[in-house]
Formats: sequence, structure tokens, C-alpha cells
Amino acid sequence: MKLSEYVAYDAVGLADLVARGELTPAELASTAQTASDAVNPHINAVVETWPAQDTPAPGSTPLAGVPFLIKDLAVAMAGKRVELGSRLAAGNVAGADSFLMARLRRAGLVTLGRTATPEFAYSTTTEGVLYGATRNPWDATRSPGGSSGGSAAAVAAGIVPIAHATDAAGSIRVPAAANGLFGLKPTRGRVSMGPDADEVFNGLAVHGALSRSVRDSATLLDLMQGPETGDPYFAQQPERPYARESTRSPGSLRIGLLTRPWGGRAVDTTVTDATLRSARLAESLGHRVEEVQLGLGVDWEEFILANARMWTANLVTSIDDLATAFRRPVDLTTLEPEILAGYAYGRRVSGPEFVRALATRNSVARAIGRYFADYDLLLTPTLPELPVRLGTYAEGSEGADGLGWIEHVFHRSPFTVAFNVAGTPAMSVPLETDPATGLPIGIQFAAGYGREDILFRLAGQLEQAAPWAQRNPVVWAGDHDKT
Repeated sequence: MKLSEYVAYDAVGLADLVARGELTPAELASTAQTASDAVNPHINAVVETWPAQDTPAPGSTPLAGVPFLIKDLAVAMAGKRVELGSRLAAGNVAGADSFLMARLRRAGLVTLGRTATPEFAYSTTTEGVLYGATRNPWDATRSPGGSSGGSAAAVAAGIVPIAHATDAAGSIRVPAAANGLFGLKPTRGRVSMGPDADEVFNGLAVHGALSRSVRDSATLLDLMQGPETGDPYFAQQPERPYARESTRSPGSLRIGLLTRPWGGRAVDTTVTDATLRSARLAESLGHRVEEVQLGLGVDWEEFILANARMWTANLVTSIDDLATAFRRPVDLTTLEPEILAGYAYGRRVSGPEFVRALATRNSVARAIGRYFADYDLLLTPTLPELPVRLGTYAEGSEGADGLGWIEHVFHRSPFTVAFNVAGTPAMSVPLETDPATGLPIGIQFAAGYGREDILFRLAGQLEQAAPWAQRNPVVWAGDHDKT
């Protein structure tokens, strides 16, 4: 199969070729490896590959035989390294599959490698010391976002049609926006984090995927979702498969429009203009869009403080456990400055302060829940700016403590994190591009708890009305056919 043919299909399309006997999973795996060899040296998205281990039966699932990549964090594949993007965890090998990995195998996906993440997924750019910077396929001088930047760059460049991702503050939606992809953060409790964790970052983090088509993300979520033994809670099961929802009409939705972020930072004019065009597109499809103000139930400073306490306290236990397991020091030889600052801050968080942070989480969830009692969706930019230049993300945060770094990360992505705190689903849709540079601009839609169905319905409608499948980045596997 030529690479130009391979990239013309999404994951569901490739699985259909396998089901009809036109290709084998082994042939697809070989093609994906060829794609990686062709483009990964230019973007540094994939940090390790390995031969296919699984041989799914053709047609056994809607994704059987599709090449796949997992993020180097939060998912464990037996016998493979999971290093969390950190020198502290270098060489760490998973002893068994996590619950999610077992589901990915049952889904028929053929996992061929792992993708770059910033250290401990603690940033919305992917420029870690362990792997080096991952580059955006649309402009190799720019960031692909993070923390699922490796997965996003790999999908955008055509190495695989869909890849695993996680999201604790925007880490699916941010790289989706930066790379012109579709990315949906599911509801808290939709996909199990077990068995080694009941929840990650006190429920802020979730598993998901990045894809070039809506139906791919919907189909994979159908195969990933659902509770596992011992899970502390789980989201109500969907009424019908999400893949089917993506083909259904959403009806006429009431959508709130928010163009100014919490915290008040400036938004680039090109991003605001793109958001307003997307609002008009939604109106042209029969939806009611009106500007809204949405409070978080607490002020921005309290919101940042609570998140900093939760993030850094969780960081301490992870770092201590790894340092003990590998007998490594906790210092600048094993950790990047921002992580070390977070570790120091987290060690000072008291029990009562941590409990108050959880109370703030509750206040935010209640405030956002009240909004969705009146509106179906909220429409915002995904990011306030175009993808930043590599090497510039941390500017202005030099010497920051753990609180200061969280404040900086949220300044870079102020529209996304509220829905992690509330536990509600949200998606970034690649509806727009910047006229001057051609860089993608993602538009975020958020829904109430458990309402991925509404998001997938709207996403399918938007994909039909404003298709993005024919937009290809500068670094593109489809341009590398062998002569």
C-alpha cells in the first residue's frame, strides 16, 4: 500500500479494508512503520516503536487491524517501557497491561509504539529533556501542544489515523487545536484509570484519543468506555453507541458563546475572529448561539491555588515512588526545573489545604453544572493563541515555584481546564485556520456531565458542513511514496 493511499483512509476505513480482505493487519503495520520512518525524523513524535504483537481477526471489531500508538504515560503495555517523559522513570517497564491496554487489544488495535509527552504531562507543550522537542507538522518551528503532543503530531503527519491521549487540563484538546485534529475529552469516569490508580489528579485526568475524523474518536470511545472492577465511580452508560450518535442530527441546540477566558488574558484577534465565524456556522445549521458569562463559583486566583495544591501533592507521591523504585535522587539530574519546583511546593501542602482544594473542585463542578441546566453547549476558542514557537512556552515563568508554574500553564490554556475540574466532556474541532499562516485553529465545545452524545452529534454535523479532511500539514506521510 502506498503511503498516499494509506493516509487517505481514517481508522474505520482502514479496518473496513482489512475486513474485506484487501489488506492484512501485518501489511498495515508495515505501512505505518514506513510512514513513521519517513516523517518522524522531522517531528520527533514517536519515541519508540516495536513489531506488532497482536493479530486481530479481520472484521472482529470496527477498528480491527488498525495501527495505533500509545502515549508514554497513564497506559501500561506489558513488557514495554512507560517512562512518563522523565529521566526519573527512564527504563521503567510495565509488568502487565493496564485495564485500558486490555481494552485497546480487544478493540483490535495493533499498537506499534509510544509517543512523546512532557515530563509527567505537566505542560501544554511537548519539549521535554528526555526525548527532546516534538515539532508541529504544520510548522516545524512551532509547538504541537501538549501534553499529548507526540500523539497529535503523529496523527497529524499521517503515521497513524488515531492515537491514545490523556487530558488533565486540556492535553487532548490543546494538541488537537494545534495540529488540526479532532479531540474529545470524555466525562470523568467514562474510561477506567485502573488498576494501578482509581483516579489521576483527583479525577481531573481522563483517557481519550486524537483522530483526523469524528467517527474514529467516537468508535474508539465506544470500545474504551465502561467501568472495571474496583473503579470508585463511573459515568452513566450511553443510550446508544457514540459512532451512531456521530451520524444523528443534533437538532437545534442552545449554545453559549464565551470569547474571553477566565483569568482575563488577551486572545489573539485571529482566534477571536475564527471563533465568531464558527458561531455563525453553528447558527447557519439551526442552532441558537448567544454570548454568555460563566462564573466558576470561585475567583481565578482561588481556582489556580486549588489546582496547584492538587497537582503538586499528587506529583510528590509519584516522584517519591519512582525515586525509591529506581534508587535515583530527586534533583535536577532526574527532573526538569518546573517539576522539581512542583515537588517542593507539593511537599508543603497540608492535609487541610488539600481538603479545601477538593472543596473548590466541588464549587466549580456545581457552577458549571448549573450552566448546563440552561444551555446544551458552551462554545469557546480552544486556545487563546496560535501554536507557540518552540523554546518560548516558558517565557515569563523563569524561577517560578509550583504555584507559579500552574498559573503559567493555565495562562497558556485558560479555556480548557475548567472542564477537567468539573469532570464534564469537551471537544476541540478543527473548524478554522489562520489566514496569514495557514495554521489550524481549534474551536472548543463543552457539554454537561455524561453528554458526549450531544458533542458527537454536533461534531458529525460540523464535519459535514465544514470538512477538514483534505487539509494536510507540511510534514505529511502521504508525500513520501517510494518511486
